[in-house]
This record gives sequence, structure tokens and C-alpha cells, in this order.
Amino acid sequence: MRKFLKQIAATFTALMMSTPFVHADAIKITAFGDSLVQGYGLAQGEGFVPQLQSWFEAQGLDVVVANAGVSGDTTAGGAARIDWTLADQPDGVIVLLGGNDLLRGLPPENARENLSHIVEASQKAGASVMLIGMQAPGNFGAAYKAEFDSIYADLAQDNGVVLHGFAFEGMVERAGDDPAQLGAFMQDDGIHPNADGVAANITAMVPKLHELIEIIRSADAG
Repeated sequence: MRKFLKQIAATFTALMMSTPFVHADAIKITAFGDSLVQGYGLAQGEGFVPQLQSWFEAQGLDVVVANAGVSGDTTAGGAARIDWTLADQPDGVIVLLGGNDLLRGLPPENARENLSHIVEASQKAGASVMLIGMQAPGNFGAAYKAEFDSIYADLAQDNGVVLHGFAFEGMVERAGDDPAQLGAFMQDDGIHPNADGVAANITAMVPKLHELIEIIRSADAG
């Protein structure tokens, strides 16, 4: 009997030594934003969060993405709800806000203040941040566009966060020099990406997603 127990123990030890260590807890990332995050107009599985989750899984990364998108939300709305969103203690926060500020022509200085609060609150809660930028249309004037477009790069530099410069970068790259081709990646409203548009945009941000994961891993190791 004793010999049998020793054999079991030896087998168990060999299995433990041959099995790579896997962290018990998945990395938790909260996607925080407006309808672009929430998945407005898209079928289940086609939105930003489910496609992002699928991308992480395809990479073999143990990451769980939570959807904290609210359609119609402005940066002010995001700033007002960031604290209770962080109660889930995510390891990382992907911030995608500003589109509704642009649609309403809201002052860039307000958006800057609100986004700064969101980034700083996330960092104070121990979450690494990836900021996704928006770009203002030209119809508000060159000064407005320049002031708004500079917000994201400035905040990323000031706070040391990962920056993906433009939320629609993937769609624009795929459309090339022909603006008419952009319609193939948009829903009928001409504002929100369709499923193909979401996929293209996620592909464009892949380097920054890897950077975010490495920062989170480094923070955990420290």
C-alpha cells in the first residue's frame, strides 16, 4: 500500500513539473465609452467588446473584457460615472469617448478636463489605461479642430498612458484615398461602424493592445 501511494505521489509530482504555470486570474479590462463601445446598431457578437474579446482569445491571452459603453455618453457623462465603474477593480481601462462632444460642438477644454479626470481616476484605482482618440471634423473651424485633436496626445504624454490616435484608423486605412469607400465600413447612419468597420479598427489598434497587456503584466509582476 505504501509503495502504491509513493507511486501516485511520484506521478503527481511529474505531472506538476511538466505542466506550465498558468496565472489563476484572468486580466480584467474595462472598455469605457459611448455607443462605439456599447455596440449600437450591431448584432450580438459584432460590437467592439465582443470582437475585442474574440481577438484576445485568438491570441491565447487570458483576458476578460467588460462592456462599460453607454450610447449617447459625452466625456462629461463618462467623468460622472467612472468612479463606480472602477469599483470592479479592472487591471486595465480602454477609454473611447469624445464623439458625442464633437457631434454637439461642445468646448474642447471641457472634454480635456473630463478625459483627464477619467484617466487620472483609473490610474489612481490601479488600472493601466489605453486612450483612443477622436478627430474633429472641419466644420467647426480649424482652431476648434486643432484644439480638440490635441487633447488625446497631450493627455497620453502627461499621464504616461497608451495612446491609439484615432478610433476609426482601421476603416480609413482600408478605404484608402477614396472617401467613398469608407461607406462600406459604416452603418446606414453614417456615424457608427458596421461589423467590418469594427474589425478593421481593432486590427489597427493591435500594437497598442499588446502594449497595454505588457504594461499590465509588468505592473502585476512589480
